[in-house]
Amino acid sequence: MKAKDVMTQKVISVSPDDTILRAIRLMLQNNISGLPVLDTSRRMVGIVTEGDLLRRAETGTELKRPRWIEFLTSLGTLAEKYVHSHGRKVHEVMTPEVCSVTEDTSLADIVELMEKRHIKRVPVVRDGEVVGIVSRANILHAVAKAGIKAAQAPAGDDSEIKRQLVAYLDKQRWAPVGTISVDVKNGVVTFTGVILDDREREALRVAAENTPGVKNVVDQLVWVDPTSGYIGDAPSRTN
Repeated sequence: MKAKDVMTQKVISVSPDDTILRAIRLMLQNNISGLPVLDTSRRMVGIVTEGDLLRRAETGTELKRPRWIEFLTSLGTLAEKYVHSHGRKVHEVMTPEVCSVTEDTSLADIVELMEKRHIKRVPVVRDGEVVGIVSRANILHAVAKAGIKAAQAPAGDDSEIKRQLVAYLDKQRWAPVGTISVDVKNGVVTFTGVILDDREREALRVAAENTPGVKNVVDQLVWVDPTSGYIGDAPSRTN
């Protein structure tokens, strides 16, 4: 998937000279936590988010440092902090350095960017103009849509289910394909054999449940701890 496949095309924005109150009103009315800041040419010059408005004089939440730290802090830095907590215009509180992506940026790259920068939304830019927004909510919608599509996928017979599951496990580094067996009967997957890490048990169950046509999973795996020689009895449970 790419940004253009999941992005919100209707971009709600503010200008640098808009008031903070207008930005807050737009966020509350549209149930969003951030707004791109666009100049008169519709080019992005910053972004204002809930995080930019947490430390405010109106609520008594502005950052208050001990006197000795203020003494060691430059006057310019103190002045900058004052503007951020007391300013009335968007350009006084916005974050000017904004991460953006293009319409063809992969969803995997966007998620990695969000995690790395600890951000909740990424503007999508074309020729310098904002044409969309990808938020965490957009990604959740994509996950839900993919899950529904997978659930509606036609299921094959038992042999086809086994073929798909085994082929999938062969591609997973964690899967103990050399020490387990997979059997499928009437859509029920049964795992037998030995695992060397008990966490593999849950992973195998999840892999089976994600295979189209699987109705249930029977776990008859035996866990052998290679460090102590401990042998855990197979639980013989279904999920």
